Amino acid sequence: MEKLDALHLNNKIDARVRKNSIWKSIFFLSTLFGLVVLAVLIIRVLVQGMSWVDIDFIVGRLSTTAENAGIMGAILGTLWVMVVVIPVTLIIGVGTAIFLELYSKKGKFQSIIETNISNLAGVPSIVYGLLGLTVFVRLADLGNVVLAGGLTLALLVLPILIVSSQEALRAVPGHLSEASYGMGATKWQTIRRIILPAAIPSILTGAILSLSRAIGETAPLTVLGIPALLIPFPEGLFDTFTALPMQIYYWTIDSSLVAEYANLAAATIIILLLILFLLNSVAIFIRNKYQHRY
Repeated sequence: MEKLDALHLNNKIDARVRKNSIWKSIFFLSTLFGLVVLAVLIIRVLVQGMSWVDIDFIVGRLSTTAENAGIMGAILGTLWVMVVVIPVTLIIGVGTAIFLELYSKKGKFQSIIETNISNLAGVPSIVYGLLGLTVFVRLADLGNVVLAGGLTLALLVLPILIVSSQEALRAVPGHLSEASYGMGATKWQTIRRIILPAAIPSILTGAILSLSRAIGETAPLTVLGIPALLIPFPEGLFDTFTALPMQIYYWTIDSSLVAEYANLAAATIIILLLILFLLNSVAIFIRNKYQHRY
């Protein structure tokens, strides 16, 4: 009897080991597939656009001829949009997360709000473009300027940052705040000096993901009517602008008429990736600095 039980146990263990190996192989192949597709896309972009990337292309203005076209206006437009998106997203997003997680009373009303915020994170980006067109461009009469584009993209990524910030605040050990209260600190002092510093690394991780999505969005800007024409360089929040994703979009469409525009689009993708990596590197550096401290 004991031998039968031992044999049955060994068979179950062998079956579990086989299942584990099968699922491990499936997950590995899934990861490998994604990496291969990403590598193919990056290599294709580099091969097609690297020879077009030079100083004249980076600092030049838009032109009707592919040989003379530059993207400095699109770069400045993208950076100006981030000047709006970053503070609006961080202040409102983190503030909302603090209120919902640390001040609001737990109950049905809060549950409804959190559910709606989570659902908003999955709304197609073009819907936010329609919202921005209605509220900022028409009702506020801003027009298709930097401020309207930045506020629209901020609305787009706010739900992502709010949800990730709430999770970061929940992950802070409860004994830290309890010790702070025990020493006579107020709630705001505990949040500012204990909870927020401990949650900053995770909050910045969510911010990195949010801003990465905002910098590459095209659909909301298209709905706002952001042009890709020969416009002056933007110098403020109320100037018209274009952005790198818009320039990539229009050059990709125009490549069906002029083949060289496909190379320009690939070169612009390279510059967009470099800007994205630079912004992410700064955010990761700040996150790691605080992570070592707390």
